[in-house]
Amino acid sequence: MALLQRLLQYTLDLFDPEPTSAPSSRSIKPKINASKRHKKIALKTVAPPAIPEADLWRGGSDESAFRHPRASRELRLGEALVAFEFKRGKRRTIGFSVGVDGLVVSAPKWSPLYEVDAAVREKSDWILKKLQESRQRQTRLESTRIEWKNGATLPFLGEPVLLVLDPSHAFAAVGAELKSEASALPGVPRLTLHMGLSQHATPEQIRDAVQAWLMRQSKRIFTERLNHFAPQLGVQWQRLSLSNAGTRWGSAKSDGSIRLHWRLIHFKLSVIDYVVAHELSHLRVMDHSPRFWDTVRTVVPDYAQLRTQLKDDGLPRWR
Repeated sequence: MALLQRLLQYTLDLFDPEPTSAPSSRSIKPKINASKRHKKIALKTVAPPAIPEADLWRGGSDESAFRHPRASRELRLGEALVAFEFKRGKRRTIGFSVGVDGLVVSAPKWSPLYEVDAAVREKSDWILKKLQESRQRQTRLESTRIEWKNGATLPFLGEPVLLVLDPSHAFAAVGAELKSEASALPGVPRLTLHMGLSQHATPEQIRDAVQAWLMRQSKRIFTERLNHFAPQLGVQWQRLSLSNAGTRWGSAKSDGSIRLHWRLIHFKLSVIDYVVAHELSHLRVMDHSPRFWDTVRTVVPDYAQLRTQLKDDGLPRWR
């Protein structure tokens, strides 16, 4: 049955000619009853090609190209070649999404290809803008990848820290010491993190030691900020736990439990304060209604700006 449906779709795409003038709107509903269309096509004598819908991306070295790794169609939008992943499914509209991999276009099962392509072209300005923003963001994030070795740098509370392997000190049970150099040279981080590790430590050993230190700092600083904002909001938090969630910076439960992503410690204190105030505000309003945001605003008036900064800056590449 699935094979028959695919052959029918291929046949429909082959004999659904593009109109001589561009359609005035992006209609995504079939204009001809599928059974009637099939009867009409049955009178044709031209055999359909093996995979008419594939229109496969052929690669190339165009620097202005945006290529999805699972691309099955491509179009030239202005000066850029956009190879996108094309999907059909149970939906009523043609949809677009731009992510790390590139553009994904989703269409109803019976939308003809010329309408899909026309919709992509109509949306070209938005698509190119989002693709360029995504590429720039990935380039920026890649440039922040941490090399786990002596002399590496990483952000701590929004400021670069120079990592120094110092095997001559064990630093008691802490394993590290953060030092501030008031007379640091221009372009050299003011802060240095001295780790009690051998110069021959592996990248994994260095990364794990730094992570342990950062998590201790996270627990300490998050606790301080929770205690700072809770009285202002008239709430009480009961328990703090550190999270390593892939998509959430924090969460709050009605019993007063707070979870915060430990890698928030990379950001400036003002950004951390926004996330802390956000979660504490949920102890008063357990949704994201206007009342909730009004509550956040009482203690962090510029929360919108900090929220955008949290989204745009992103985390350094850890591995």
